Amino acid sequence: MARHGFGRGEYKYYAYPLPEPIATLRREVYPHLVPVANRWNETMNINVQYPSKHTEFIERCHAAGQVRPTPLILQYAEGDFNCLHQDLYGEHVFPLQLAILLSEPGRDFTGGEFVMTEQRPRMQSRPEVVPLRQGDAVIFAVHHRPVNGTRGPYRVNLRHGVSRLRSGHRHTVGVIFHDAA
Repeated sequence: MARHGFGRGEYKYYAYPLPEPIATLRREVYPHLVPVANRWNETMNINVQYPSKHTEFIERCHAAGQVRPTPLILQYAEGDFNCLHQDLYGEHVFPLQLAILLSEPGRDFTGGEFVMTEQRPRMQSRPEVVPLRQGDAVIFAVHHRPVNGTRGPYRVNLRHGVSRLRSGHRHTVGVIFHDAA
């Protein structure tokens, strides 16, 4: 991560064929997120709708040259962190992603909280710490999401990251539903 300015730690993207548990998560979770993704795009006046099957969406990605799988495993040690970022890898982006914590806070590591910021227009950013235990998953926006304001819905940009580990080792699996260019 450090050489790219992303923070400190290690990450490795899985290659095709994906390990079966990762492929299954992608295939089985995606259809449950499609109604939310399509509703968000409609609310934000984004003229993109997502197919009900993940294989159809991946075909769309591949037709646009986005052929590299994006699910990954991340490892952090004492002092490591992940800068706030968005996982945008090409023209076709599914607006939700999944992260699963594989380590137990307090036993395997301290610090290392999952953090999100909501960058609201004409306002200060709002941070959110999502407390996770081993095996917990969090589904969150890749780029932006709609928020209802006094004048109707508007877009807020989101970024996510991991705070600095104070001790131990932290492992996470990230399941991103679009492929990369």
